[in-house]
Amino acid sequence: MSCMRFLPVHRQALMVELDDLQQTLVLLQSLQAEPIDGVQELVPAARTILVYFAPHRVTAAQLVQAIAGRNLQGSVQRSDVLVEIPVRYDGEDLADVAQMLGISAHEVVQRHTGSEWSVAFTGFAPGFAYLSGGDPIFNVARRTTPRTKVPAGAVALAGTFSAVYPQASPGGWQIIGVTDAAMWDLARDLPALLQPGYRVRFVDASTASAGADPRLADAAPVQAAAAVPPAAMGDTGQALRVRATGLLTVFQDRGRHGQAGQGVSASGAMDQAAFKSANRLVGNASHLPVLETVGGGLVLQSVGENVVAVTGADAPLTITTAAGRRWNAPRYAAIALADGDSLGLGQPTTGARCYVAVRGGYRVTPVLGSASTDTLAQVGPPALHSGQLLPVEAALHAVVGDAALAPDLLPAPGQEVVLDVELGPRTDWFTAEAVALLARQRWQVTPQSNRVGLRLAGEQALTRAISSELPSEGTPLGAIQVPASGQPVLFLADHPLTGGYPVIGCVALHHLDLAGQIPVGAWIRFNPVRSFEELTPTL
Repeated sequence: MSCMRFLPVHRQALMVELDDLQQTLVLLQSLQAEPIDGVQELVPAARTILVYFAPHRVTAAQLVQAIAGRNLQGSVQRSDVLVEIPVRYDGEDLADVAQMLGISAHEVVQRHTGSEWSVAFTGFAPGFAYLSGGDPIFNVARRTTPRTKVPAGAVALAGTFSAVYPQASPGGWQIIGVTDAAMWDLARDLPALLQPGYRVRFVDASTASAGADPRLADAAPVQAAAAVPPAAMGDTGQALRVRATGLLTVFQDRGRHGQAGQGVSASGAMDQAAFKSANRLVGNASHLPVLETVGGGLVLQSVGENVVAVTGADAPLTITTAAGRRWNAPRYAAIALADGDSLGLGQPTTGARCYVAVRGGYRVTPVLGSASTDTLAQVGPPALHSGQLLPVEAALHAVVGDAALAPDLLPAPGQEVVLDVELGPRTDWFTAEAVALLARQRWQVTPQSNRVGLRLAGEQALTRAISSELPSEGTPLGAIQVPASGQPVLFLADHPLTGGYPVIGCVALHHLDLAGQIPVGAWIRFNPVRSFEELTPTL
């Protein structure tokens, strides 16, 4: 009998749950060695694999049937790559860990360095690897109150896993030491030092030095991509100069898909339809990077003659010439800018984010195949700053797109918007009353919301039927994750690849663009369009 459970996520993803990490790794190895046609990406975790698939090539039922037939009795092939990591074992939780395990701090270090670990899966942050297979004594509870900032290089324990924090970030793992080895470095061919399957050995830096892996010595600071400097403008002579940035303006495109093995989620434009429309209006290929700005305040001045288009939120647009003449410009239309003209975006009346494309496209260096800025993972070009020059590429086509229809009315602060939801994969972790409450109650978008997700507040919190800790598992775009507070978080473009709180449901794919345009202060009602039901293979 199969020991797998198949849990619905949305119409292009499902989750496979297994008994333990060993079965998960065996199944992952099987799916990688003999891929199933139509499967696009696999996100493994402690006891689950999140499977993304193309429904026009394979149905969910066919996928369940194919995966259910895989043998879970095999062994995982060990990698021939061994990475040694020097550690200074002076972590602030070392004494607490020793007390929890009933051994001395010295013995904690001996046991941590005395066995070989392996990279089971990645997630949480780029370069963050979950290491398994250490000494059996390690089963350490997370901190009751997570730290707001764990330093980069912190070596930590949680459950049966060990890990190294690649960058400063919040975290609840128990810190036992620190390393200077760079876990994430974009200067390397593989930015993540620890890849799935790699073997890892920790070395006490006070007694020995590591040198088995030459990449440690070559590690360099992370290089952030940026717009090409003025000296590299080329011969077009065209650019846009940033006169004011507004609240936050960043480059975005379709996103960096297929980087789950590096612990990197896709990111990308929050409103993909608006992003593509902006490019189409100026005659660009639809995938070229554009500017995404939230709220009002962005001002761009044309260097040379340019054609731009603004889509997305309903914000007033103003053109100001070098001589001071001003007039209003339309959204969803090509706008010609003469040398010295400035384009200003006002505060949106509805929606949250505008997209600014320029004919020819911005000259910006991609990172891992995308120019998108991931604000959580800190991957991609930095946010724009006042005075920055944005060089423009030569246009490949001699056409400018026709005017396009703006979308239906977007939500405004204080207004209510309905989002369709597909229940799962962890709906059964909640009481029946909580599932009903999710749809019955309206939820307000709080000021703590951003590109990572919308933090929601409702009059009543959602209560769980299962109170145990959920092992980390893949989290998709649009996931409605419910932390201990019972107040949901709706994950958006810059969400973490994995998470440790149950997901009660996922926003339907056709409403993701709308979710990305919901401003702070608006209200959300969730409309379940599919009930939760496990997927079962046929006998």
